[in-house]
Amino acid sequence: MPLTHLLLALAVVFVWGTNFVVIKLGLAELPPFLFAALRFTLSAFPLVFLLKRPQAPWRKLAAFGCLLGVGQFGLLFLAMRADISPGLASLVIQSQVFFTIGLARWQRGEGLQRAQAIALALALAGIGVIAAHVTATGNHTVTLSGLLLVLCAAMAWAAANTVARSVGKVDVLAFMAWSSLFAVLPLFALSALLDGPAAIIAGIGHASALAWSAVVWQAVGNTLFGYGAWNWLLARHPAATVAPTALLVPVFGMGASTMLAGESLPGWKLLAAALVMAGLALNLFADRLRTARG
Repeated sequence: MPLTHLLLALAVVFVWGTNFVVIKLGLAELPPFLFAALRFTLSAFPLVFLLKRPQAPWRKLAAFGCLLGVGQFGLLFLAMRADISPGLASLVIQSQVFFTIGLARWQRGEGLQRAQAIALALALAGIGVIAAHVTATGNHTVTLSGLLLVLCAAMAWAAANTVARSVGKVDVLAFMAWSSLFAVLPLFALSALLDGPAAIIAGIGHASALAWSAVVWQAVGNTLFGYGAWNWLLARHPAATVAPTALLVPVFGMGASTMLAGESLPGWKLLAAALVMAGLALNLFADRLRTARG
């Protein structure tokens, strides 16, 4: 990967990592599915009136929009409302790396290499530390349902990555805007179903400038820039090269959550982070070694 592309990937993961604190600020005032719906509404409008539809099939625009909007962020926001802290969410969501690479290898009919299997085992051990701590102590920074929701969100992100790579080289800004259209109605429908129309009206009517700033940042910084740049990189490099750069997301995420949200970092969290990130790093090393050997 050229240096400029690597710097772009680092900028994306910095935005994604620090964004978990921003998400928590928005969720303090807005129901999770409404928050996600507003985010993707601003990601789509007014750009869909200004940008030509990208050269991608409607079904892929719809699949990507629903996987990213409902699958990843709907579930992530739901979990972060009360069931997982920003720092832990930033760590667990990185299991998308293994899901992304696993889907890519499955599509090619390939199995995992020994080093990749060890990397996966390390990451699973890290997730296991979190799960065991929850069941053993009932810690309020994460619940078992929160952990499962974020894992499902990571799987949806991986599936969205696969769709993005299958589209190829398209106008990434247009792709993000047009695909966001397909997330809006399902998210508003879920908010109406789970929270009720009154909660939607109250949320929009009483949201502060801080909450609206969080929505705008989600749409512009995280979605249009973050996922636009991420898809641009995925279209030009193998998933195994791009996806592992996301291992820095929990570094930024846990750091920002500690400094800005006061999240504690006890030993079990650091152990879980070390295991997950060791797995991610080993996976990256194994893939590069395989590529070097040809």
